[in-house]
Amino acid sequence: MLGKMKGAAMSPARSDVLEKAADPALFRTAVRSWVEATVKADRTVFSGRAGDIFYDRQQWWMAERNKVGLGTPHWPEAYGGADLSLKNQIILAEEMARAGAPVMSLFTVSLNHVPATLIRWGTEEQKTRYLPGVAKGVVWCQGFSEPGAGSDLASLRTRAVRDGDSYIINGQKIWSSYSMFAEYCILLTRTDPNVKKQAGITYFIMDMKSKGVEVRPLRQANGGAGFAEVFLTDVRIPVENRVGKENEGWTVAQSTLSAERGILVFESGERLRYVMEEFYADALRNAADWLRDSEMTREFVRLFAEMQGCRQLLRRLLRENEANAPSAFETVIYVKIISTTLRKKIGDFMLRTKGLGGQFHTQSFDEMTSDPMNIYIGSFAGTIAGGSNEIMRNVLAEKVLKMPRS
Repeated sequence: MLGKMKGAAMSPARSDVLEKAADPALFRTAVRSWVEATVKADRTVFSGRAGDIFYDRQQWWMAERNKVGLGTPHWPEAYGGADLSLKNQIILAEEMARAGAPVMSLFTVSLNHVPATLIRWGTEEQKTRYLPGVAKGVVWCQGFSEPGAGSDLASLRTRAVRDGDSYIINGQKIWSSYSMFAEYCILLTRTDPNVKKQAGITYFIMDMKSKGVEVRPLRQANGGAGFAEVFLTDVRIPVENRVGKENEGWTVAQSTLSAERGILVFESGERLRYVMEEFYADALRNAADWLRDSEMTREFVRLFAEMQGCRQLLRRLLRENEANAPSAFETVIYVKIISTTLRKKIGDFMLRTKGLGGQFHTQSFDEMTSDPMNIYIGSFAGTIAGGSNEIMRNVLAEKVLKMPRS
């Protein structure tokens, strides 16, 4: 969690929804009413629109959330956030998932990675310059992974060479989510190739409009193009855009990476819960064949029980993050492995119950990823993104269980 920090005052006016925050029950009622009304308005605005509505819809939802002070619910008030308690953040995530509101995926980096990093490591000038825009819907992307540095991120090779009041950057980044829409990028580079790999990394803020930046979208198996390659050729970044000290970017990056497994992951788990519940309700309504197969029904019950266990594990992680508990390091690995493996099993089960018809992929309007093929295909990426499950198991073995490497 971001915690309470001092900084330039940017606090939004308290909305009727936020006025209920002192009482969780009243807050839930207010949030539910607002979410349901906004989902209905969303249908009116976007239903039937031709073409790709993703960007416009994400920006529309960000604007609607900001109207009631929920654009940055977990941020400190000093930086324009609502500074909601953990309990209220969970309530908001549950209600967004229950109503089928879209995942705010365009703003994942903007709302989580950027503040987690800048509030702790940024200069006051950087906070004042960038955080207000983030809260209003400016899109950021992440320039960490490279073709030869994914799970082993410290092996990155993109070079930054000091040249007076600037650094000149050359290299390539990959799997950068929504970078084709981004105005800024949080960027890891190598500034000293002659030291231990973690010790020679420097962290920057890069303007995506800079000369020498080229973005190439990557088409995925499910037809989407949410990822991109970013090529950097003699890109000049001013020294004042460096976050932290030169060659200390690895330490700064840990704050960024810690933001990847917070309330957004919890909300994702809640969405999967509602997908499973609706899947079962739909099976009952249509007297699905698999309900008469005892093996299939037992498998569904096991998966649902595993999902409930995963939800509790996610709650544990949120509490540990809130308390800055050292055990969060271990829990986040369990969450990564268990949640992504479970999603794959659920996608596989749902697809098998649909028979051959389940092989046809249809993207639903509500972006709930309730389409079995979408869940199944996407689940494979989940076991790789943010550090592959194989790497996570190695980390667990070495750092937690203290097992030898060989």
